[in-house]
Amino acid sequence: MFVDHVKIYIKAGDGGNGAVSFRREKYVAAGGPDGGDGGHGGNVVFRVDPGTNTLLAFRYKHKFIAARGGDGKGSKFHGATAEDLVIQVPPGTLIRDAETQRVIHDMSENDGADYIACKGGRGGWGNRHFATPTRQVPMFAKNGTQGQEKEVILELKMLADVGIIGYPSVGKSSILARISAAKPKIADYHFTTLSPNLGVVRTKGGQGFVAADIPGLIEGAADGAGLGHAFLRHVDRCRLLLHVVDISCFEGRDPVEDVQKINYELERYSPELATRPQILLANKVDALDRETVDVEAFEAYIKELGYTLLYVSAATGEGLEEMVDLVATRLKELPPMRVYETEYQPEDAYVGGGKETTIRRENNTFYVEGEWLLNLMGQINFSDYESLNFFQRVLQRSGVFEALEAKGCRDGHTVSIYDFEFDYVK
Repeated sequence: MFVDHVKIYIKAGDGGNGAVSFRREKYVAAGGPDGGDGGHGGNVVFRVDPGTNTLLAFRYKHKFIAARGGDGKGSKFHGATAEDLVIQVPPGTLIRDAETQRVIHDMSENDGADYIACKGGRGGWGNRHFATPTRQVPMFAKNGTQGQEKEVILELKMLADVGIIGYPSVGKSSILARISAAKPKIADYHFTTLSPNLGVVRTKGGQGFVAADIPGLIEGAADGAGLGHAFLRHVDRCRLLLHVVDISCFEGRDPVEDVQKINYELERYSPELATRPQILLANKVDALDRETVDVEAFEAYIKELGYTLLYVSAATGEGLEEMVDLVATRLKELPPMRVYETEYQPEDAYVGGGKETTIRRENNTFYVEGEWLLNLMGQINFSDYESLNFFQRVLQRSGVFEALEAKGCRDGHTVSIYDFEFDYVK
């Protein structure tokens, strides 16, 4: 089964918690703090797997969560840093934000180098970091921060230099099988090809190129008719299009009409795609009866479009060698394959690396929420006076108190931050 569009949830590992510990050794009555730091959480990393050409591996698995960092221990023993979670995808996979549909990263960029989609949380500090001349017995440590998480869409856009397009049963798969080592399914009925097929075409210069047989487009493909709508995305990267028509008119089709309709669907799907250079391949020339087919009208129309016209036969091989040489020459003159630029920009980080703070009022209670606050709460020992002072200073520096007053909070009102409540005093 060919799968080229999936939505998955990814989450990096949370950082491990720092430890509250004190040095305890023989002949050391009251050693200082020696709590170890927590380990960093694992990242979520996308990696290109050249051996795959489908997203089938994601059909039944939609959640990918990296491991959590280890907690710190006493005697300065740090928690272990978790291993990265590596997700392998086919070459040419786009990673999009599920909410905005914007491109986060193109896995063909930088030759398919690894991409960190979600960064793991930082490990929390052990209490040894909080020892000062005036605070020699810190009874608190920092918890690790949460790893990043998001829902993304994986969209496969095949890495092919040349796209072979045309109506069903015009011989696209047969041509690909003739010029490459690809073995697509070929039969004498419509929609034999149920997924795009890739083939590497060898040339005399040895460079070669990759061609993709795109399943049959039909009228209305841009609206979802037939198979074309599902696979039009796979010609997005193609630098050159081989437009195949059945010149024998064996099925009673008009080649001029076919060219018009396919180009119309391409333009509706993507005006940019419709401007790609095309070479018209009049296939099945071995079965052409020039007395019944108006070849002159067809040639005049193709000349008017400005396309190069070649007569070929997938059955006998006629004209295919000339076609391969022409394609190789054209590709040298065309710009490189398209790489999609990043469109998605994450929200600006707020204090503590989280999102914006929200404040809502219910009667005389003000509820303060925010992802960075949730991380901060895990780093506070609310039974320790110094830790509470640290918490208060962070709220002050972050502008939380100022925002509360702007919302109408006054002395005697109650402030609730994730079930921790206190009376507000200016």
